[in-house]
Amino acid sequence: MKKLLLLILLMGNLITSAQNNYKLGKVTIDELKEKVHPIDTSAAAAILFKKGNMYFKINLEGYWNVVTEVEVKIKIYKKEGYKYGNFEKSYYSGAYGEKIFISDAATYNLVDGKVEKTKLKSDGEFVEEIEKDFKTKKISLPNVKEGSIVEFKYEYVTYNTTELEEIYFQEEIPINFIEYKVRTPDDFEYKKTLNGYLVLNQKDELLKDTSGNYDEYKTTYSYTNSKAMKDEEYVNNVDNFRSHLNYELASKKDRNGMVEKFAQTWEDVIDKIYKHENFGFQLDKTNYYEDDLKVLLAGLTTNEEKMNVIFDFVKNRMSWNEYNGYNCKDGVKTAYKNKVGNIAEINLVLISMLRSAGIEANPIILSTRKNGIKIFPSRTAFNYVIAGVEMPNKVVLLDASTKNGTPDIIPIRALNYIGRIIRKDGSSSQIDLIPKEVSNEVNYIIGEIDSNGIISGKARQQFFNYNGYLFRENHGTLSDDSQKERLEKKFKGIEIEDFEIQNAKDLKNPVVLNYDFSNSNAVEIIGDKMYFSPLLYFTMSENPFKQEVREYPVDFIFPYLDKYTINITIPEGYIVESMPKVTNISMEDEIANFKYNVLNTENKIQLSVNFNINSASIGPEYYDALKNFFKEVINKQNEKIVLKKV
Repeated sequence: MKKLLLLILLMGNLITSAQNNYKLGKVTIDELKEKVHPIDTSAAAAILFKKGNMYFKINLEGYWNVVTEVEVKIKIYKKEGYKYGNFEKSYYSGAYGEKIFISDAATYNLVDGKVEKTKLKSDGEFVEEIEKDFKTKKISLPNVKEGSIVEFKYEYVTYNTTELEEIYFQEEIPINFIEYKVRTPDDFEYKKTLNGYLVLNQKDELLKDTSGNYDEYKTTYSYTNSKAMKDEEYVNNVDNFRSHLNYELASKKDRNGMVEKFAQTWEDVIDKIYKHENFGFQLDKTNYYEDDLKVLLAGLTTNEEKMNVIFDFVKNRMSWNEYNGYNCKDGVKTAYKNKVGNIAEINLVLISMLRSAGIEANPIILSTRKNGIKIFPSRTAFNYVIAGVEMPNKVVLLDASTKNGTPDIIPIRALNYIGRIIRKDGSSSQIDLIPKEVSNEVNYIIGEIDSNGIISGKARQQFFNYNGYLFRENHGTLSDDSQKERLEKKFKGIEIEDFEIQNAKDLKNPVVLNYDFSNSNAVEIIGDKMYFSPLLYFTMSENPFKQEVREYPVDFIFPYLDKYTINITIPEGYIVESMPKVTNISMEDEIANFKYNVLNTENKIQLSVNFNINSASIGPEYYDALKNFFKEVINKQNEKIVLKKV
């Protein structure tokens, strides 16, 4: 009996100790002394625990609010982890706005063998307006250094019962322990979806009310030692692939017992969006642009001509205010008059004008890359709209929010797998947004090597389709001097003169760069021999794929072909002793290939290289093969031509 009592007491102490470990304000000297994460020694920081409690309450006006309370405790191991001493959360601040409260924020350090606590002061908390009716509350915890522990609590209050806040069980740093308790009234039925690869511990309960209010369904989700899922090269939005939980309202029972069903299919969602006064109704307004349209269409006969002229007109007239959304804020008429609008206003103006010109144009709603991918029907699954012109064999994509866009070249932010086109008759269908056409980059060099190993010559680079679009977006407004500086920084070791750019604003033609260059670092001289890679400063040096295992797709955004034609004259008194062999490296299913051909005729060397990525997105099942493909390509590119003095 004594042994049994002792065991019960011991178990009780262990449970109490475990519970104390997951409370704010309980920081130990051992925790502060810990130098590296015990499982992931590369981690810059780790979440020691994260506890959430989500529940419903009726506010003073008699409406439902959803309250989410979250406590977080984080250990900082390295300087790269200092950013986890900051926290921010965005919220809707308009009518019936949401609220964020932050409390118990502090930093703990080990000073002279004792735990020192530094509380967050008022100057470390601030609010930033990010767009109309949306703000971000931020905190920056004080005295964060290597070895610190930071902790805080936040409370998020929202009127939105349709879709509860997503709960993430994976971050870019390890999570030692995470637990969320979700309580929903029994009058609300939610569709729950778990995305990702983790199998959570789950406990379901029915909490009976004894005070005459309402019963609740309570579910507790927890996971121990969640591995870091880092945002590495060529990933769309890593949050799409981190394990997270969604609650979507399926039905709600009113006081009379009547059940209201909410959107269950994509068709239901589309119907509600299209019939909204700030969406479909805006497409029927035409009087504000009719005079302009008559002038634009004068003398035009084909739909393609009309489409291009109207598209260019709206692009050049309108400026995007950088607000997303599929609903208009001020309306198309006001936006057209002021020449400024959000995404919906600009592209709904475009669609309406195209329709008035007799062109079959319809809105395509989608989710931006930043907004992520929702796998079940929801109005919040979309936050962007573009135009789709339906041709006999394809749908042409148009987005007038960017000055550098052309038909089927839409901003990268909108290239997020799929959208849904909504037609006048209320029907809708899925549209593939992934680019299929290959975007070329063509590089041509004529150079010569002098007796000191310096390579000089002329270069011509051409950028087509998405390569041209990205160049114009990122570098198109730079001065020639800034362009030279950018290239010299990108291609280390070269000096550029006589720089010229062509077609920076001519969207119908590729961007062309012409320049003279010299490079004193490309050739290594050892004794009577010279060694150099014939790809010169275009040679890749590092494999972008470093993970042993990848659980999500590799996203190249668009398929591309990089072509290199390089002609080099070797110095007088030298001959070619050896050259890399002709090579053709291919991945299975023609996902990627690399062709390398080098020839020597007298004192001339000619290199021809084609590097193809034939798919915009490559599944994780091909990751090992892709990683090995890049390894072989990089090894080949770094092989040397050897010149010998005679």
